[in-house]
Amino acid sequence: MTAVQGESLYQLPEEHQEIRQAVRAVCDAKVAPHAAEADENSQFPQASYDALRAADFHAPHVPEEYGGAGADALATAIVIEEVARACAASSLIPAVNKLGTMPLLLAGSADLKAKYLPPVARGDAMFSYCLSEPEAGSDAVSMTTKATLDGDHYVLNGVKRWITNAGESAYYTVFAVTDPGARSRGISAFVVERADEGVSFGAPERKLGIKGSPTREVYLDNVRIPADRIIGEPGTGFATAMRTLDHTRVTIAAQALGIAQGALDYALGYAKERQQFGKAIADFQGIQFMLADMGMKLEAARQLTYAAAAKSERSDADLTYFGAAAKCFASDVAMEITTDAVQVLGGYGYTKDYPVERMMRDAKITQIYEGTNQVQRIVMARQLLKGLG
Repeated sequence: MTAVQGESLYQLPEEHQEIRQAVRAVCDAKVAPHAAEADENSQFPQASYDALRAADFHAPHVPEEYGGAGADALATAIVIEEVARACAASSLIPAVNKLGTMPLLLAGSADLKAKYLPPVARGDAMFSYCLSEPEAGSDAVSMTTKATLDGDHYVLNGVKRWITNAGESAYYTVFAVTDPGARSRGISAFVVERADEGVSFGAPERKLGIKGSPTREVYLDNVRIPADRIIGEPGTGFATAMRTLDHTRVTIAAQALGIAQGALDYALGYAKERQQFGKAIADFQGIQFMLADMGMKLEAARQLTYAAAAKSERSDADLTYFGAAAKCFASDVAMEITTDAVQVLGGYGYTKDYPVERMMRDAKITQIYEGTNQVQRIVMARQLLKGLG
């Protein structure tokens, strides 16, 4: 497997290579065939979820002690990358399961982890992450959702927006204000269940891309939950949210890699088959230069992403910088490569008869969610100015 086709310049351990091969086989056979339909109908790709669950690729990061595969951060990134190569919407199954459960892994009590992680590992439930609100996107500290302690319960009220897989997920990590005067130190994290009384969902957002992954508002109307569903100590929720994103921005970088790889693979095949002026368009230098730049940028993004994944696994001190850098760079590259793939296909690339227009639409969100790329640059600059430590 060449670097352009998806291998790392620095040889991956054999175990990770085998994981890539196994995921690709499942995705080529059972995920890719549903990608266009999920996009066209804006429907959750249940068949893809079932295939990923059967192969244990739906939440590979869950530790073995909770019944999971125990995949490390690099292996999890490779799984997400390969699923995204076939279907970006489906890659949000393993990616958002990690996003939703990471707060528990980082700060949850032993009882909380023992209760909620095994169902995710089995594929009986998905886990979503509720941070953003209508008036609190990049400025998450300004959230207004409140959690009020009432005896041995908390009562939650508020609205969360842009929640991936909302309605499909059984469990939600919800961030809410427990001390209004304390700003970031007054935010706590909780596990909320879809079945809790007072939980409801808005209509699915009508989106440009990743249409097979539902995005809805989550409404919390006097949702009363046991106090032991708090994740960590009161007031530590925002810190947990930021630590979570340090790890999961790597998964968005991996998703971007997969989308870009799928577009490059298709453009390469098309360029070798498409005839103009009596020869394949791949023989023209103008096309060759485009393909060369696409491959070069993709491999640079892959190396940065895999380095960030290694830092995530070790929880290195400079993970904040590398997670932001990988997410920012890989998503910008994915947008460039998918746009160029449409150009390589010409008029055909602009039609839904070919997959690259979907990939181009799907790539755009990777520059926006889990922190816009403008926010990522702020994060990186602050880390650089304080010396990365």
